Amino acid sequence: MAWTFEFRLVPLDLRQWLGVALLGFLLAYSLGYIEIDPLRRFDAFLYDSRVRLFARGELDERIAIVDIDERSLAELGRWPWNRARLATLIERIFEQYGALLLGLDVILAEADESSGLASLDALGRGPLRQNTAFHAALEALRPGLDYDGRLAKVLQRYPVILGFHLSRADVAARSGALPPPLLPEMAEQAGQFSQWHGYGGNLPILQQAAMGAGFLGAPVDLDGVTRRAWLLAAYDGQVYAAFSLVMAQALLGNPALQLRFADHAPWQSGSGPLEAIELRTARAPLRIPVAEQASVLLPFRGGQGSFRYHSAADVLAGRLPADSLRGRVVLLGTTAPGLLDQRVTPVGQAFPGVEAHANLLAGLLDGRQLQSPAYTATLEAGLLVIVGLLLGLPRLSPAGAVVLAVWMLVLLTIINLAAWTGMQLVLPMAASLLLVAMLLGLHLFFGYFVERRAKRRLAELFGQYIPPELVDEMSRDPEHYTMAGRSAELTVLFADVRGFTTLAENLPPDELAQLMNDYLSAMTDVIRAYRGTLDKYIGDAVVAFWGAPLADPQHARHAVEAALAMQAALCGVNQHFASRGWPALQVGIGINTGTMVVGDMGSRHRRAYTVLGDAVNLASRIQGLSAQYAAGVIIGEATHQALGDWRCRQLGYTAVRGRSAPVAIYEPLVEA
Repeated sequence: MAWTFEFRLVPLDLRQWLGVALLGFLLAYSLGYIEIDPLRRFDAFLYDSRVRLFARGELDERIAIVDIDERSLAELGRWPWNRARLATLIERIFEQYGALLLGLDVILAEADESSGLASLDALGRGPLRQNTAFHAALEALRPGLDYDGRLAKVLQRYPVILGFHLSRADVAARSGALPPPLLPEMAEQAGQFSQWHGYGGNLPILQQAAMGAGFLGAPVDLDGVTRRAWLLAAYDGQVYAAFSLVMAQALLGNPALQLRFADHAPWQSGSGPLEAIELRTARAPLRIPVAEQASVLLPFRGGQGSFRYHSAADVLAGRLPADSLRGRVVLLGTTAPGLLDQRVTPVGQAFPGVEAHANLLAGLLDGRQLQSPAYTATLEAGLLVIVGLLLGLPRLSPAGAVVLAVWMLVLLTIINLAAWTGMQLVLPMAASLLLVAMLLGLHLFFGYFVERRAKRRLAELFGQYIPPELVDEMSRDPEHYTMAGRSAELTVLFADVRGFTTLAENLPPDELAQLMNDYLSAMTDVIRAYRGTLDKYIGDAVVAFWGAPLADPQHARHAVEAALAMQAALCGVNQHFASRGWPALQVGIGINTGTMVVGDMGSRHRRAYTVLGDAVNLASRIQGLSAQYAAGVIIGEATHQALGDWRCRQLGYTAVRGRSAPVAIYEPLVEA
């Protein structure tokens, strides 16, 4: 058995071409070839909404925040505090409250001269340089007045991580000291990280005494919202780690850090893009997937207050419960508005920077990181293509487009939320949602105007033949209906007024015209009520048929029902005529079913939608027999068979002109 396949290219209409153009435009956006700022902002809004929706909101007891808040400033004085007070605060955090690790979300960049030691040294070099007693006393006092030295000694005794800033200013913008680079030999891969040209570090004496340090900065999106954090950054060809990452390393026992790069394409040189950072812990490697420039999405647990806050004033005064910080990681930072460490985030408009670090640290320890790797653009492009093929290419009715668009929106939402909750994968949504909305708009726009145009065209073609409700029904599939001639099995009806010639002779012309208008209007109303197509008026005769242009499997039954209804309606017409002194009318109706030609026929001067054929002629002959048999309605054999179980009275067989054999005729009886 041979199988053959035929492939045909179906030309696209304007609606589909517009859909293809829109798909191509959004594909270019999703793959990064063009930038659409409003769409990017919409994606950011959808991301923020999902962050708030899925934020757990539960308190993380592993991390506590010692807050330099407004109460602390009011009680202890403005910031910066002297280093002696800061040293005392750190000692209390560890000695009295038993903290596990401390991170300072502050930068100690300038020497502390608040003790007056510098002034005393100046006196010793000047007027009192020969005063041995002064120098002896000064040396005895020096350890207590050297606040920076005292703080350095405290930092040496306890596990403390400092913070520093990187800047994009010129090379002269360097102050303080940097910690040793995390990855000193990364010149080849340094281009994959955010690049910095300056820094603001801590005093060298403090930096050398501390356990480590990490940079504090985070990128801000175009709308001013902080959603990401860099884990690694490059300065002068060397790579440094973020504050939270350094703290996570310290908590995990300072495991070795390894970078995992994607395989590069055959035509590319060097390594592929950075995919993940691995901390080689003793139990199992902790893998941290990263996006462009070694960035991660901040894993917000909830709004402000997802970690316990303790006022720094209470810590210094010893007012906290003894176990408030025991065994916990402590971050020292500030929420005081005047100290400018607040950010706009998806979960708050004035979110403390120290709590942003706490959220990132908690996420690193949990291995709970939302991912937005480079391949999400390809996934989004795939979803766009699917939406475009399913919703853009088919020729859909407005109602069908709405149903399909709703299902598309539901499916896209389910896929997106499943990826978020099940795989921690952030898929962009804006382009897909916009494509669904725009394609739906195209279907509704074109559907509305095309439907109106089709309805107008059908009304022009068939409005004089069939009732408006049938035109509405036909407009749902206008391509299916045409006036071109075709052969079909239909049922045709002829209705004629008996004795019309005598009636016409006895009425004035104007009254005769009014009488015929009233009669023909009443009969036509009945035909239309039973879904019939009005063919023509031939003087006082009415010709109608059923089964075209709208298909009607019950065309014979509907024609007979209409004929009986016409006879019933004639009673009311005659009562109206009697009130005006006009004679009553008697009407004979003939009906026949058979194959006939239906379509737009005539000459180049005048055409009409009509039926032709032997079955039509037979219906006319049958109508002529109605007076002879004193029957209001007579039907042919084919119509009788099509009626099925309808009760009919056989009138006999009769010869008709054009037929060699007699034909059976019947009178349908009114059904009870």
